[in-house]
Amino acid sequence: MDHPVIDINADVGEGLHNEAQLMPYLNSCNIACGGHAGDAETMKTVIRLAEEYQVKIGAHPSFPDRENFGRNILNISSEALKKSLMAQLESFQEVISSERATLHHVKPHGALYNLAAKDAATAEVILEAMKSLHIEAKLYAPYGSMLAKLAYRKGIPVVYEAFADRNYQEDLSLVPRSRPHALITEPKAVFEQVQRMVLEGKVHTETGKEVPIKAATFCVHGDQENALEILKYLNKAFAENDSKIG
Repeated sequence: MDHPVIDINADVGEGLHNEAQLMPYLNSCNIACGGHAGDAETMKTVIRLAEEYQVKIGAHPSFPDRENFGRNILNISSEALKKSLMAQLESFQEVISSERATLHHVKPHGALYNLAAKDAATAEVILEAMKSLHIEAKLYAPYGSMLAKLAYRKGIPVVYEAFADRNYQEDLSLVPRSRPHALITEPKAVFEQVQRMVLEGKVHTETGKEVPIKAATFCVHGDQENALEILKYLNKAFAENDSKIG
C-alpha cells in the first residue's frame, strides 16, 4: 500500500521574520509580494531560504491593503485590482528571476482568496493577471471553488488547498476570524484535521457535520502564534503514522 504524501505550506514574508525557523518543516511556501506585506528585500531573503531548504516557491498576492493585512474585502474596481495584482506578480517575477529560482505556484492571500473562492468576477481578475503576465505556474485554490473551476477552464493547473489550522463551515468556507474557534491552535487537533482530510476526504465543520473535501497541500499560517510548534508536531506525527511529508 502506498503511503500518503503530505505537502505542508505556509504564508511567509509577512514581516514576522520567522522563515528560517519554519522552512525546515515546509514543502511549499507562499511569499507576500507587496500587497498586504513584503517588499523586494523580504522576497529575496525568503526565496533564498526556500532554495536552501528545497521548498517550492509561490507568490502570495493580495488586495493592496497593508493597513488591514489584506484581511478585509477592498472596495476597488476590477481594473484597479488587476493592475495591482500584475504589479505585485511582476515584482515577484523580477526578484525570483534575479535569484535564478523557479516559481511553482500562485496563491491569493486573505480576503482576496476567500472572495475569489465564491465570486466569479474576482476570480477572473486573478486569472487574467496571471494570463497577462504569461505566468506558467500552478494555482493554489480551494476544492469546489469558483476560482478553481474557472482556472481549469482557462488551462491553469490547480492544486487543491485546505487549511490545517482553521475551522470550516458547511459550505467549505472558513469560519471568520471574528468568531470564536476560527483558529485551531492545538497541534494534535491540527494533525487530526489534516489526517481526516487525507485519509477520509472529509472535514469536520463547526456544526459537527462532516463534509467532503479534496486537498493536495495543507496550509499552516506563518503568523499563527505557535506555527513552529504545529509544524514540528505535524512532521513527527505523520512520520509515525507512515505518511510522508514531501
